[in-house]
Amino acid sequence: MADLLSDDEIADRLPDEWDREGDEIVRTYEFDEYLRGVNFAQMVGEIAEAQFHHPEIVIRYSEVEIRLTSHEEGGITDDDVEMATLIESERTS
Repeated sequence: MADLLSDDEIADRLPDEWDREGDEIVRTYEFDEYLRGVNFAQMVGEIAEAQFHHPEIVIRYSEVEIRLTSHEEGGITDDDVEMATLIESERTS
Protein backbone atom coordinates (compact mmCIF):
# COMPACT_ATOMS: atom_id res chain seq x y z
CA MET A 1 0.00 0.00 0.00
CA ALA A 2 1.22 3.48 -0.86
CA ASP A 3 1.37 6.34 1.62
CA LEU A 4 -0.61 9.52 1.08
CA LEU A 5 1.46 12.44 -0.14
CA SER A 6 1.52 15.71 1.78
CA ASP A 7 0.21 18.90 0.18
CA ASP A 8 3.79 20.06 -0.41
CA GLU A 9 4.81 16.73 -1.96
CA ILE A 10 1.83 16.84 -4.31
CA ALA A 11 2.63 20.41 -5.35
CA ASP A 12 6.30 19.54 -5.94
CA ARG A 13 5.71 16.32 -7.89
CA LEU A 14 2.60 17.12 -9.92
CA PRO A 15 3.41 17.22 -13.65
CA ASP A 16 2.84 20.52 -15.46
CA GLU A 17 -0.70 20.97 -16.76
CA TRP A 18 -2.15 18.75 -14.01
CA ASP A 19 -4.25 20.25 -11.22
CA ARG A 20 -5.30 19.09 -7.82
CA GLU A 21 -9.00 18.94 -7.04
CA GLY A 22 -9.49 17.72 -3.49
CA ASP A 23 -8.28 14.13 -3.26
CA GLU A 24 -7.69 13.80 -7.02
CA ILE A 25 -5.26 15.03 -9.64
CA VAL A 26 -6.88 16.04 -12.91
CA ARG A 27 -6.00 17.00 -16.45
CA THR A 28 -8.16 17.66 -19.48
CA TYR A 29 -6.59 17.02 -22.89
CA GLU A 30 -8.01 18.70 -25.98
CA PHE A 31 -8.27 17.12 -29.42
CA ASP A 32 -9.26 18.38 -32.86
CA GLU A 33 -11.09 15.17 -33.68
CA TYR A 34 -13.28 12.93 -31.54
CA LEU A 35 -11.53 9.70 -32.55
CA ARG A 36 -8.12 11.10 -31.58
CA GLY A 37 -9.49 11.55 -28.07
CA VAL A 38 -10.89 8.03 -28.10
CA ASN A 39 -7.52 6.63 -29.22
CA PHE A 40 -5.77 8.61 -26.49
CA ALA A 41 -8.20 7.25 -23.89
CA GLN A 42 -7.45 3.70 -25.08
CA MET A 43 -3.72 4.35 -24.71
CA VAL A 44 -4.31 5.64 -21.17
CA GLY A 45 -6.32 2.50 -20.46
CA GLU A 46 -3.43 0.32 -21.62
CA ILE A 47 -0.98 2.19 -19.38
CA ALA A 48 -3.44 1.88 -16.49
CA GLU A 49 -3.79 -1.85 -16.97
CA ALA A 50 -0.01 -2.30 -17.06
CA GLN A 51 0.35 -0.22 -13.87
CA PHE A 52 -2.74 -1.77 -12.25
CA HIS A 53 -3.82 1.77 -11.37
CA HIS A 54 -7.02 2.76 -13.09
CA PRO A 55 -8.10 6.40 -13.57
CA GLU A 56 -11.51 7.82 -14.23
CA ILE A 57 -11.61 8.71 -17.93
CA VAL A 58 -14.32 10.97 -19.36
CA ILE A 59 -14.47 11.25 -23.15
CA ARG A 60 -16.20 14.29 -24.59
CA TYR A 61 -16.43 15.47 -28.18
CA SER A 62 -13.12 17.35 -28.19
CA GLU A 63 -11.75 16.57 -24.72
CA VAL A 64 -10.60 13.68 -22.57
CA GLU A 65 -10.53 14.25 -18.83
CA ILE A 66 -8.30 12.06 -16.66
CA ARG A 67 -8.79 11.85 -12.86
CA LEU A 68 -6.42 9.97 -10.59
CA THR A 69 -6.69 9.09 -6.92
CA SER A 70 -5.85 6.12 -4.71
CA HIS A 71 -9.23 5.11 -3.34
CA GLU A 72 -7.79 2.52 -0.95
CA GLU A 73 -5.61 5.18 0.68
CA GLY A 74 -8.22 7.93 0.53
CA GLY A 75 -6.20 10.44 -1.48
CA ILE A 76 -3.18 11.12 -3.65
CA THR A 77 -0.15 8.84 -3.55
CA ASP A 78 3.05 8.28 -5.54
CA ASP A 79 1.06 5.85 -7.70
CA ASP A 80 -1.15 8.70 -8.92
CA VAL A 81 1.75 11.02 -9.67
CA GLU A 82 3.64 8.21 -11.43
CA MET A 83 0.59 7.41 -13.56
CA ALA A 84 0.19 11.10 -14.50
CA THR A 85 3.87 11.24 -15.45
CA LEU A 86 3.55 8.12 -17.63
CA ILE A 87 0.51 9.57 -19.40
CA GLU A 88 2.39 12.81 -20.04
CA SER A 89 5.43 10.98 -21.42
CA GLU A 90 3.25 9.03 -23.86
CA ARG A 91 1.29 12.10 -24.90
CA THR A 92 4.43 14.03 -25.79
CA SER A 93 6.22 11.17 -27.55
